[in-house]
Amino acid sequence: MGIVNRLRRSLRRVNAAPSTLAAAPVPMVSRQKPSVSIVLGSYNRRPFLEAAIESVRANCVDIPHEIIVIDGGSSDGSLDWLMSQRDIVTIVQHNRGSFRGKPIERKSWGYFMNLGFKAAQADWILMISDDCVLLPGAIAASLETARQAVASGKRVGGVAYFFRNWPADRRYYVQETLGARLMVNHGLFSREAMQVVGFANEDDYVFYKADGDLSLRIWDADYAIIPAPDSLVEHYYDDAEMVRQSNNSVLDHDRGVYAQQWGHLRGKPRRVEIETIDASRTAETVFGAILSRSSAPQEQHPNG
Repeated sequence: MGIVNRLRRSLRRVNAAPSTLAAAPVPMVSRQKPSVSIVLGSYNRRPFLEAAIESVRANCVDIPHEIIVIDGGSSDGSLDWLMSQRDIVTIVQHNRGSFRGKPIERKSWGYFMNLGFKAAQADWILMISDDCVLLPGAIAASLETARQAVASGKRVGGVAYFFRNWPADRRYYVQETLGARLMVNHGLFSREAMQVVGFANEDDYVFYKADGDLSLRIWDADYAIIPAPDSLVEHYYDDAEMVRQSNNSVLDHDRGVYAQQWGHLRGKPRRVEIETIDASRTAETVFGAILSRSSAPQEQHPNG
């Protein structure tokens, strides 16, 4: 018993002695929910991707946000650049080439984008292309447009940004698809609405019409898509892309599926334009600088 008592006294002295080791600081975990999640897909378009991200950052200086990029396995330095950007959540989904002697199974636009949509934490999810530049104030204006509409009792499923294809277009526009229903080419989706309709269709469309299909399913779920005339987007769209789309079996396939699923809706697609001038000539400045440094991009999207 003497040995046991001595051990107990020693342990009491050790426990009573002040620690010489500083307590490790407990890391603080942010519990702030983003107001908007920006989701875009990209493949081998680093100069345009960088410009798109910088326009997002400039828009979100005072807005809690997250940026999610789904990359299709770029080989032009995009992945190295993305890994060095500590404010970007990067998802890599290799969608081309081969691995261990077998071709990589190609995934649809819906599958690809749903990786980002489903990971997004905000109530509003902003979808833009990697070859887009947001004009100043676009995100704040769209969030305010959504807030006012919701406050008035409207069930808002999407907010369409006005955009133009530069250099072909002069006016900014949103697009009404079949049934004279507004669709989101670039803009906000309500996370609630996307969850209700099951996010983007991954099975029927290869690439081109899944955004229109998503918009129409949101309308069918009794949500509205509303325009945001103060939210402007410049979209790079060159002659090579026009030619590619004019002779594109994927586009023909997706158009056929779209017509089969939604052709019962009356009203032809049309543009709704606004007469707005960007005095800063953002598209000319940003895209012009990119084109002067490198040749025009050959890949629009990992699923294109």
